[in-house]
Amino acid sequence: MRECFELRDTDAGGRIGELTVPRADVTVETPALLPVINPNLDTIAPRRLADEFGAEILITNSYIIHGTDDVRERALEDGLHELLDFPGAIMTDSGSFQLSEYGDIDVTTEEILEFQHEIGSDIATPVDIPTPPDVPRDRAEGELETTQERLEIAEGVDTGEMLVSAPVQGSTYPDLREAAGRHADGTDLDVFPVGAVVPLMNDYRYDDMVDAVAAAKRGLGADAPVHLFGAGHPMMFALGVAMGCDLFDSAAYALYARDDRYLTVRGTRLLEDLEYLPCSCSVCTSHSPDDLRALPDDEREEELAAHNLHVTFAEIRRIKQAIRAGNLLELVEQRARSHPTMLDGYRALLDHAEQLERSDPVSKGAFFHVSSESARRPEVVRHHRRLERLSVPDSLFLTEGQPARGDEFDDSWRVEPPFGPFPRALSRSYPLTAEVPERTDRAALSAAADGVARLAEVNPDTDLALGHRGWPAGVLERVPESVELIDLTSD
Repeated sequence: MRECFELRDTDAGGRIGELTVPRADVTVETPALLPVINPNLDTIAPRRLADEFGAEILITNSYIIHGTDDVRERALEDGLHELLDFPGAIMTDSGSFQLSEYGDIDVTTEEILEFQHEIGSDIATPVDIPTPPDVPRDRAEGELETTQERLEIAEGVDTGEMLVSAPVQGSTYPDLREAAGRHADGTDLDVFPVGAVVPLMNDYRYDDMVDAVAAAKRGLGADAPVHLFGAGHPMMFALGVAMGCDLFDSAAYALYARDDRYLTVRGTRLLEDLEYLPCSCSVCTSHSPDDLRALPDDEREEELAAHNLHVTFAEIRRIKQAIRAGNLLELVEQRARSHPTMLDGYRALLDHAEQLERSDPVSKGAFFHVSSESARRPEVVRHHRRLERLSVPDSLFLTEGQPARGDEFDDSWRVEPPFGPFPRALSRSYPLTAEVPERTDRAALSAAADGVARLAEVNPDTDLALGHRGWPAGVLERVPESVELIDLTSD
């Protein structure tokens, strides 16, 4: 087990954890946002990030510091915490971003790790190869091999109490991502960024991003703190957390402010298009859109950046509360309705429901069926799997209605979409207490039919009958022919 990371709560793939950063002598509660600080451009002062916004950790670029003479000398003389005036933990990137953008950098893994240690970084990053999406497989394999060699080099560098990250690459090849996760998990490194996903997010390919992260998670252990590199928009944080990511770095708050862009959890708006400010942060309650537009450029940029940070940190807190309450996927569902490609991402997440089920708590507060996607949640997968454990009589009536009268059947179980059949004694057990709309959608009925089919599969010698309320023919086709069908709508 990794001593630096401890889980406290889980929901789906999401978790609240504690990342102990010994060199900074702080413990960061995750999920956590790492605001990106450009050492040459200070939109919001790091001290203000801590005092006003509650930032416990931030990230800056050691390669930029290394290559800027005056900043390098100050960092070496005073240390990174003094340079930035930040009391929390500081993570440093290595120059891999510059490598991906410009094709070459002039430091080695050993040199940049030693430099990060010298300037007082708390979490360092080696020079990995961030392979873009959709490259030929032989390139992805070759660059992954180089990254893995550099992780092994990083293990041999004396870093003292400084944590070191182990980036997980592999382009858009799930098997390479999984193998990369397994290799990284086998090192004695500490934090595990899923790298080179920014191009996917820039192109709104959230479904491919989900598949890349899910594959990496299959290779990583449950005690591995996962950093989703470059995931800076609050709209997608809930999705990222539900996949099992713990750390997010954001330069979006500053970059968007520079272009007069106003962040919301449903997307981004141009300041010039706003007549009202749909937010109750301190910036929005003390300004109107006209007020902000009238400010000098530097002041307007700072105010917009502050608003963007308020929205971003509020979403992290909202996600944590959702994990505590056990309704993270319902928050993801809400965010998925913000953009069609976010919905693609949520649907891709549910493709991995069996993987999520392994970390999902067996009991929570309530299950709300709010869309067709709800029928694919991990709780439904778990219920269908558990059907094989239940003891069944020789003949059994499964029904949406009242129990069978007379002695035609040995027992009568309830059928509740999307879960399907279960003994009535379990009616008050989670998730069978689900809130389901009266106008049940086809996906819920199909999932219930799959539950009936699963029960029939594991109990081939039991005589089963299904009493349904006019289920569509396409849904009933999912029920085996061995199950007698009884339409209850005529009752």
